[in-house]
Amino acid sequence: MVFRGRSKHTLDSKGRLAIPTRFREVLERRGEDCLVVTNHDSCLWVYAKKDWLIIEERAIELPEFDQDVNTYLRYFISGAKECPLKQNRITIPPDLREIAGLDREVMLVGQLKRFEIWDKDRWEEAFQRAKEHFPKASQSLREFGI
Repeated sequence: MVFRGRSKHTLDSKGRLAIPTRFREVLERRGEDCLVVTNHDSCLWVYAKKDWLIIEERAIELPEFDQDVNTYLRYFISGAKECPLKQNRITIPPDLREIAGLDREVMLVGQLKRFEIWDKDRWEEAFQRAKEHFPKASQSLREFGI
């Protein structure tokens, strides 16, 4: 099972986000009750903990004196926070909410192995850009057999 689809949701005043049933089903089938949330570009990327551990295992093998590796580690890896699933919700830490510009209305966007959390307005802008770029992007994916 994978994370798919997109839907609008609301953060409460404490930064809690209800995880939709279709995403919870993916987690339940994998035996997961904890997510790892990190910053990426203009949104947050959310992984099941087991998938995140695979990323960490790969990252630990990267050359530590490479400037791009250090940039990646400082931004993406260091931002990661474990967010346990409690009563079908996670609490997004304030620093991650601030980085992603999350206020109240958010979009959850399935990305197969992970899902994204976007501020609704930022999502609409990003989706418009994706829509414009889609014909070119879909052509380039042919080399991967898609």
